[in-house]
Amino acid sequence: MLNRKRSALSIALAVALSPSLALAQSTTTETTATGTQAVDLDTVQVTGIRRGIENAIAIKQDATSVVEAISAEDIGKLPDVSIAESLGRLPGLAAQRVAGRAQVISVRGLSPDFATTLLNGREVVSTGDNRSVEFDQYPSELVNGVTVYKTPDAALVGQGLSGTIDMQTVRPLSFAERVIAVSGRYQKNSLGKAANVDAYGNRFSASYIDQFADNTWGISLGYAHSDMPIQENQVGLYEPWTTEQTNQGNRPGVAAGTYFSDGIKALRRTGNNKRDGYMATIQFRPSNTWTSTLDAFHTEAEQIDTANQFEVNLSNYNGGYDPGLFISNPQVNGNNSFTGGTASGVYPLVRGMYNKRKDKIDAFGWNNELTFDSFKITADVNYSKATRDELNLENNLQLTPMPQLDTIGLTVNPNGFSQIRPGLDYSNPEALYLTNTIYGSGYGKVPQVEDRLKGARLQGTFNMPEALSSWFQDIDVGVNYADRRKEKTQAEGNILLGDQGDANVGGDLQYAPVNLGFAGIGYIPAWNVPAAVDRYMVFNPVTNLDYLIPKSWVVQEKTTTAWLRANINTDIGEVGLRGNIGVQMIRTDQSSQSNYFDRSRPVGQEVLPIDEGKTYTDWLPSLNLAFMFPHQQTLRFAVAKQVARPRVDQMRAGLEFGVDTATGKPGGSGGNPLLDPWRANAIDLSYEKYFGEKAYVAAAVFYKDLKSYVYTQSVDDYDFSNLLASYVIPPGMTAPLLTTGTFSAPQNGEGGTLKGLELTASFPLDMLTDTLRGFGVQASATFNDSDIKIMDPESASSVGTDPISLPGLSERVYNFTAYYERNGFEARVSQRRRSDFIGEIGNFNGNRTLRYVVGENVTDAQISYTFSDSSAMKGLTLLLQGSNLTNEPYRTYAGTKDRPLEYIEWGRTYMLGVNYKF
Repeated sequence: MLNRKRSALSIALAVALSPSLALAQSTTTETTATGTQAVDLDTVQVTGIRRGIENAIAIKQDATSVVEAISAEDIGKLPDVSIAESLGRLPGLAAQRVAGRAQVISVRGLSPDFATTLLNGREVVSTGDNRSVEFDQYPSELVNGVTVYKTPDAALVGQGLSGTIDMQTVRPLSFAERVIAVSGRYQKNSLGKAANVDAYGNRFSASYIDQFADNTWGISLGYAHSDMPIQENQVGLYEPWTTEQTNQGNRPGVAAGTYFSDGIKALRRTGNNKRDGYMATIQFRPSNTWTSTLDAFHTEAEQIDTANQFEVNLSNYNGGYDPGLFISNPQVNGNNSFTGGTASGVYPLVRGMYNKRKDKIDAFGWNNELTFDSFKITADVNYSKATRDELNLENNLQLTPMPQLDTIGLTVNPNGFSQIRPGLDYSNPEALYLTNTIYGSGYGKVPQVEDRLKGARLQGTFNMPEALSSWFQDIDVGVNYADRRKEKTQAEGNILLGDQGDANVGGDLQYAPVNLGFAGIGYIPAWNVPAAVDRYMVFNPVTNLDYLIPKSWVVQEKTTTAWLRANINTDIGEVGLRGNIGVQMIRTDQSSQSNYFDRSRPVGQEVLPIDEGKTYTDWLPSLNLAFMFPHQQTLRFAVAKQVARPRVDQMRAGLEFGVDTATGKPGGSGGNPLLDPWRANAIDLSYEKYFGEKAYVAAAVFYKDLKSYVYTQSVDDYDFSNLLASYVIPPGMTAPLLTTGTFSAPQNGEGGTLKGLELTASFPLDMLTDTLRGFGVQASATFNDSDIKIMDPESASSVGTDPISLPGLSERVYNFTAYYERNGFEARVSQRRRSDFIGEIGNFNGNRTLRYVVGENVTDAQISYTFSDSSAMKGLTLLLQGSNLTNEPYRTYAGTKDRPLEYIEWGRTYMLGVNYKF
């Protein structure tokens, strides 16, 4: 946690700043839901990149835990679409890009499942199937600062196993005067216009902060809008790459033992991602005894995109027409991977894959703090809710009259776009028809998620008795109750042709054709997919089919957290000692409700409910010590027992169930509401050398011993008695009905160790020579290692059946930033680099799957000028920003890099912007 004695400068600055704002200000006592306090501070001028860096350094120095921080100046001044971009530059953190944007964060080599996210010290909901937050849903303009706790303490509620990310909004009574600020950005994507979407986007934000009635009332309001184009070029190959079919001679022309992919596609994805965020805070402080703070946060996003794609099936599946598949002139490398050839007897498709997703997040909190001479009471209540409404539609077109078989040249390129060279022309929309293609006429899904969390917290801080005051400053006791309920439904169904039969998409529904020249194809049509479905097709999604029943579920968690923490503040000779020792108790009552389909029962009675759960208690002792040696040297030591609750979707009760009538053996697969959490013992050691508040260097090591890891396993001798109670033995079944069988579900499996080294440096170069005044650098390097190996049968088609390393684990992560700031000019170049890792994506089935991801190197830059206070244009800043300047591709592969799955480019983004403060 953050120190409550030495935080006069660091915490006051962090709380006082707001995005794109810089002003003279003074702070008075403030406390967030996490108990972080700031005290009186003389007026300071807060401006520029360097001030933001110094704020983050001060927060880190004053903390009793191992933390990293981002100040509002950092977020407001950097070329970031969201907070995730800045988080990905912190030591020990790594970002994974989704649709070109940094979206999810791995902390210390563990996947996002192991970290939790707080807003103003309160756990928040998510729109995904899991509990991990998608950070691009939180506008950076509305967030005042972020603190990442790498080590826990007893009073940190909602802590994660790898780390806890706490986002904070502004507190209006931290400001001495009214502040109004606006900003605007106009952006362009380098891939240019395609279909019905141009290359341009925009962002706009406004902030208002004011105080009333002798600074006893304060209000802050914020609004942020963004409308960004989605432009993507991609070539993808089917998974798995395997020798199974070539060994059986089922891929004519390809030698046995050759690793082969059964299909390839190229696409141009176009669309728009719109987001509106709102923030409001009201503070009331009639005296130094009572402070009341009411927070509200709302964000809503709508993403609409269409993948216009050309696709070829290479599995000898062309609708049953002759001649079938033959691969001539096959090329195979030394690793027995297919690298190219000519495929004849194939029947390509032109497809339109439409996705519309609407997300909403609401979060409210009310915090009251009463401070007396010898104790302090804090009461906090909160409520948050998230919803996701999604629509996936698919159109399939082929050349008619059937069949129109083609001969296609293929070149598989693991380091660029693979090439597809068709022999026929697919650019004419009048030659392509919605028809019952080899993949049917279409399929659609309507996933919906609702996540609700309500909680209350009561905490007391009491002065230590005189006998213990030489070692301990005070003691905290508290209790927090959280009630969370997450529900998912997923209606699906075929999209069938209407009464008119085969149909050509009308000219009024056609967009400009898209160019797939990057993949060797040329132009293909693009069209309005939902309008085509409405005009020519029938789509009636349902949830009551046998394979859809388990996809709808509810997971509930009721968590009671109580803690006792003693805060250490003493001196041992010339060495200061700060920190805390305590214990946290977490009692969790988890349950899930769903249904399963029993085919043995009479028609209309096949759907049966299932409701399972468990209760468990964890005791989590923790110790944080910060030894403050002379010359601004700090040595930190921390040891703790940690937990992270399982993924929400893994805890679902939904399952598929059946009985082999020949043997009488039952079997099934699904979720597991009886999962225990991930548990670990952790040790941290960190050395930090500070140079005032301008610079520091640090070296930290960490070690985590995970007692178990949750992954999908097949359990033999699973007791199916509860499900068999309603089973009706079908006529003709002679085998005895067994009560045990095989069940495949997430289970608590064997754990292992995770360890790492983090090296960090941040300093202005004028510390070396005055000729470099204004220049500075920030750099970090993280090295991770783990002996944990897991199995993921659900992702076997991409990562194989052998044990794999931890998802999210990059063995090496590097970040480097060089900046210049002087006389109003600011320039910054930032680079984040990570090595290969196993990433998590969502496939078309709506399920989580894992893939090997090639390490990446993303570079961003910014240059700006702020007019001086003596200028007639005082308060105005002009800026130019660039993101992903090298157009770094996103690449995934199956097992080895010469067996690519995806090669994606999202283009460079350029922004021209203006900030104005008055």
